[in-house]
Amino acid sequence: MPDKPFRPRVVIIGGGFGGLAAARALKRANVDVTLIDRTNHFTFQPLLYQVATAALAPSEITSPLRYILRRQKNTEVLMAEAREIDVVHRVVRVDDELKEIPYDYLIVAAGARHAYFGHDEWEPYAPGLKAIEDASEIRRRFLLAFELAEKSGDAREQQEYMTFVVVGGGPTGVELSGAFPFIARKALAPDFRRIDTRKTRVILIEAGPRILPTFPESLAARAARDLGDLGVEVRVNSAVTGVEPDGVWIGAEKLRARTTFWAAGNNASPLGKLLDSPRDRAGRIQVSPDLSVPGHPEIFVVGDLSILVQDGRPVPGVGPAAIQEGSFAAKNVLRELRRQPRKNFRYRNKGDLATIGRSRAIADFGWVRFAGRPAWFLWLFVHIMYLVGFRNRIVVLIEWAYAYFTYQAGVRLITDVERYKPPSADTSAATRIDEWETTLMQSKK
Repeated sequence: MPDKPFRPRVVIIGGGFGGLAAARALKRANVDVTLIDRTNHFTFQPLLYQVATAALAPSEITSPLRYILRRQKNTEVLMAEAREIDVVHRVVRVDDELKEIPYDYLIVAAGARHAYFGHDEWEPYAPGLKAIEDASEIRRRFLLAFELAEKSGDAREQQEYMTFVVVGGGPTGVELSGAFPFIARKALAPDFRRIDTRKTRVILIEAGPRILPTFPESLAARAARDLGDLGVEVRVNSAVTGVEPDGVWIGAEKLRARTTFWAAGNNASPLGKLLDSPRDRAGRIQVSPDLSVPGHPEIFVVGDLSILVQDGRPVPGVGPAAIQEGSFAAKNVLRELRRQPRKNFRYRNKGDLATIGRSRAIADFGWVRFAGRPAWFLWLFVHIMYLVGFRNRIVVLIEWAYAYFTYQAGVRLITDVERYKPPSADTSAATRIDEWETTLMQSKK
């Protein structure tokens, strides 16, 4: 029996925007594709904040990876965690058993997590927003704060529970802080008897001189005004120096709040350390113009784990950039297999959008900039179109219409209440921190 013809194996680490785009670009290629991800689903990250703010359910912005790629016969999906990358023997080792998966070409799209700038001890008190689990945790803490305020008989404590601090004035921080007042003052106001949720206080903290630094200054100023109209307190030039269970420190000033959320900074996946290649301070791999790792042309890095400077500025760590990079890396693999020269990547910025709140958004397309309701409707349309799955598009459209006309948040679900141990007003800060750390460690077992 003659031997089967050789088919190169392309291994993709990460099932996000970049990894999924790479897999799809290889749909008709004469290669075997293995997509590795720690979860079994793709998450539409731009709408994570809507899960966090109880507007959407997790299932409405996710889709199983196997379902997405079910018709792609040359592709297998492996739910596993990449632990090691052996660039000498060209294998990826996964899970605790370190099962080896060989590759001829490797596309790494492992993404990033939130960064606490050397203060990882803040994470238990200020969760970030990068995964569906993070969004569910933020939603739980946000809604539970009102339940705890309702049970409290102390007016000062009630206000602390109804005070929310969002750290970071980028798009995620702006979207979160803009959504909280709407839910508190519209959706929740009729539901409680002992507290007035209309007194909810939302504080957005930004270390830099203005929010939304990647947008033009005029649009950032418009966003700040819109947030102010919604009741959000925007504080710029305010670097956080400490985070505790009952407040946030800005220098010597303490903002008393029982709930803090983190939207400041990113750290690249630790997988980048395994490639032994130049990295920046955030851990991102400095890739060649063709998106390959210097010294390892068979390895490509895309998305938030990579950094490539074009026209004096790094390619932004956003979904559209990851999609373009993932698809381009796969096409460079195909060019090489056809014995054609590789091409250099060029990012095409199709525009930037950010929503501020109900009927408020900003849009920057370079040649035209606008804000308000037209930008908001455009934001809605673009996000519906980019959602994966027809069912998700229909359900999200219905949920948004329901919320718009009824002023309701349809997914006010609190789960895993036993994981949360609120700070006690009559114990020291050190004792409260120890209690929270013990609770969180038990929840991870």
